[in-house]
Amino acid sequence: MNQPEVVMMGLGYIGLPTAALIAQGGTQVHGVDINQSVVDTINKGKIHIVEPDLGESVARAVENGMLKAATKPVEANVYLIVVPTPFKDKNEPDISFVKSATKAIMPFLKKGDMYIIESTSPVGTTEKMMHYIYEERPDLNGSLHIAYCPERVLPGNVMHELVHNDRVIGGIDDVSTEKAVNFYSQYVKGELHKTNARTAEMCKLVENSSRDVQIAFANELSLICDKANINVWELISLANRHPRVNILQPGSGVGGHCIAVDPYFIVSDYPMESKIIGTAREVNNYKSFWCAEKVQNAKLQFELEHGRKPKIALMGLAFKPNIDDLRESPAKYIAQKVLQNANNEEYYIVEPNIKEHNVFKLTAYQEAYKEADIVVFLVAHKEFSTLKANAQKIILDFCGVFK
Repeated sequence: MNQPEVVMMGLGYIGLPTAALIAQGGTQVHGVDINQSVVDTINKGKIHIVEPDLGESVARAVENGMLKAATKPVEANVYLIVVPTPFKDKNEPDISFVKSATKAIMPFLKKGDMYIIESTSPVGTTEKMMHYIYEERPDLNGSLHIAYCPERVLPGNVMHELVHNDRVIGGIDDVSTEKAVNFYSQYVKGELHKTNARTAEMCKLVENSSRDVQIAFANELSLICDKANINVWELISLANRHPRVNILQPGSGVGGHCIAVDPYFIVSDYPMESKIIGTAREVNNYKSFWCAEKVQNAKLQFELEHGRKPKIALMGLAFKPNIDDLRESPAKYIAQKVLQNANNEEYYIVEPNIKEHNVFKLTAYQEAYKEADIVVFLVAHKEFSTLKANAQKIILDFCGVFK
């Protein structure tokens, strides 16, 4: 492999698909990940995550010599930062991984290079990294093209959406914006919308905060309907018959590294102004706690009525249907909460999209459903739709499998 054109810092759920897409477009990519196992897997032409069409793209890119993985960066012309941005205690955003990735490429930067952050970041992060680079490398001052371009893809359809979704691209100046647009235009068929870095950063946060608020409304409705003895699924279906109403579906909470996290980036910086956004986070977090309490109550009621401990199936661990991603998963939280209160009941933990888990012993969904007295649907995986309602079982359906 010759000197690559692009260095991809981070080979996770977004970094690897993006690297594969760019390599597939005829550009040599040097992917970087701190996990040696991830690096070794990719260099064998295999993948460490579940995502349709990704395995084929990575295998082809590696075989053609267009994609190579390593634990250290090398010199290139374009550097993409696609690393995690978690939050610390008190829900404050943590950009230390972005800074570490930037520090790692610092020795290789040269005049005219392009530096783009894709990681979800608080407003002002791109400018902070610009100042950081120029403080450490004053010889480069003003000579780099620096921009922010957030991903906006749906797990399970990433390879398609990376190509066809519109992108928002904001540079620290007009020249940087144009250079970044020219770069992405080689691989993206969706429209590329030009703005500045701060607006692009906020745009990503606002998109996911908006979804969080809408889901919170649905989840709050489910709490109200439970007390009012109303079928929330029927209610939402009827309300959505109004031409200007589109209520989302409730669930067991909100998870994933975007919708469950990004609102905190706004609330942390603008606490007095983000009342609705902050409250939506509280509602969606409370829904998971409420679900765990409902399971506990059902368990105690069963013991009173039957004089024995129930067998309980917890159906799903991922943060949304039909994926293997457990990050910030409300289903995983509920399972942990329920098991913390276990008292010699028999539990069946189900997640059809992963083979094993380092904490939970997994059971096939058919066996769990057959054996359990209480079945708790936490995630509406497609496999669960094949199960038939059974009046002999207590069903707690938090995600609408049997709606």
